[in-house]
Amino acid sequence: MRYRLACYLAGATAARTGDEMSGPALLLVGLAVTGSASAASALLAGITVSAAVGGPVIGAVLDRAARPGRLLAAALAAYAVTLLLILLSLGRIPLPVVVAAAVLGGLLGPALAGGWTAQLPRVAAPDGLPRATALDALTYNLAGLAGPVLAGLVALLAGAPAGVVVSLTLILLALPAAWALPGRPSASDDGSATAPRAAPAPSIVDDLVSGFVAIASTRPLARATLTSVVSYVGVGMLVTCTPLLGDAAFGSPHSGTFLLTVLAAAALAANALLAKRPRLLRPDATVLASTLALAAAFALAATASPVPLVAALVIAGAAEGPQLTALFAIRHREAPERLRGQIFTTGASLKITGYAVGAGLGGPLATWSLPGALLVAAGCELLAAVGYMACTPPSGRLGWRPTRPWARAGSGT
Repeated sequence: MRYRLACYLAGATAARTGDEMSGPALLLVGLAVTGSASAASALLAGITVSAAVGGPVIGAVLDRAARPGRLLAAALAAYAVTLLLILLSLGRIPLPVVVAAAVLGGLLGPALAGGWTAQLPRVAAPDGLPRATALDALTYNLAGLAGPVLAGLVALLAGAPAGVVVSLTLILLALPAAWALPGRPSASDDGSATAPRAAPAPSIVDDLVSGFVAIASTRPLARATLTSVVSYVGVGMLVTCTPLLGDAAFGSPHSGTFLLTVLAAAALAANALLAKRPRLLRPDATVLASTLALAAAFALAATASPVPLVAALVIAGAAEGPQLTALFAIRHREAPERLRGQIFTTGASLKITGYAVGAGLGGPLATWSLPGALLVAAGCELLAAVGYMACTPPSGRLGWRPTRPWARAGSGT
C-alpha cells in the first residue's frame, strides 16, 4: 500500500508540535521545581545547543539506512525517553547531571525537523514536490503556533510536569508514521538491501565530510544555509525578549505567549497561501527578501508600543514562514540524493544552534536594554542579508537565478 502524504504530515506535525512544546515545558518545569530562572534556561540551552553535533551524524546515518524511517522512529523514541528522564530526575539529582542528560537528548533534536523533511521526495511525486514542501513547512508553523500555547495551557490546568508529559506523548504518537516511511528503492520489505554492491561503502566519516563539502561548495545551498543560520540568531533574540515585550506593551509578561502566537499565526497564513500557489515562490530571492523583512520587523518591535509591536510580529511571521519554505525548496533542489538526509539535518542543527546562541545573548541584552536587544536582533538580520549578498556572484541578480526543475530534486543527482 502506498504511503500517503497525509500520513507523513500527521506524523511530522505531531513530532514537531511535541518538540516545540518541549522547550517551553522544560522552562516551566525547571522554574517550578528549582525556583531559578537560570536553572530553567540551562535546561533549554542544554537540549538545543548540542544539535550542531548531532544533526550531521543523524543525517549521515539516515542516508546510509535502507529503511531510514525506522531509524527516525528510534530517534523520536529516544528523544521522548530523554524528556521523561529529565522530568523524573529534576530536583532529585544535581542539576549539572540533568543538564548533561538534556545535552545528550539534544543530539537527537534535528531528527524531529530535518530528519522528516529529507524523506519527503520519497513520499511526494516529483511534480507535487513544490506543494508538498509548502505543506511540510506549514507543519513547522502549526507546531510553532500550537506548541508554546499547549505548554502554557497544560501547565496552567494540570501543572508544569504535565506539559513535559504531553510533549513526549505527542512525539511518541509520531512513531507509527515514521516507522512506515518508504525505504530506498533498493530496499526489500524486510529492510535488507537487494542490489549488489559494486564497491565498498564509504565510511560514515567520509559521508560526513562529503555532506559538509556539498553544502559549502554548492553556492545556492551555502548561501541559503549561511543566511538562515545568522537570521535565526536574531529570531532567538526576539523570542527571548517576548516576555519583557509583553510586560512593556500590555502590562503582563504572560502576554509574550500571545506575541509568539501572532508570529506563528502569520507564518502559518503565509505558508498556507504558498501551499495553494506554490509557483509564487522564487526560492533564492525569497530567502533574501524575507530576511530584510525580518530586520524591518525587529526594528519596529523595538518601539514596544502595542499596535506597532503586533504589526511587527505579523510582518515577522509573514517573512519567517516563506523563508523556511524557500530554504526547503533550495535544499530539495540542490542536495544530492545520497547526502539528502545529512544536508537537511545539518542545516536544521545549524539553525537550532543559531537560535540557541540568539536566545543566550537575548537575555543579557534585554536586561541591559530591551530596545537595544531588538535593534541588535535587527542587525543580525541585516548581517544575514550581507552574507547572502557576499555569496552571490555579480551575475546572480540578487538570487533570481533560473532554478532547476523540481523533478530533479526528487530523483537525486
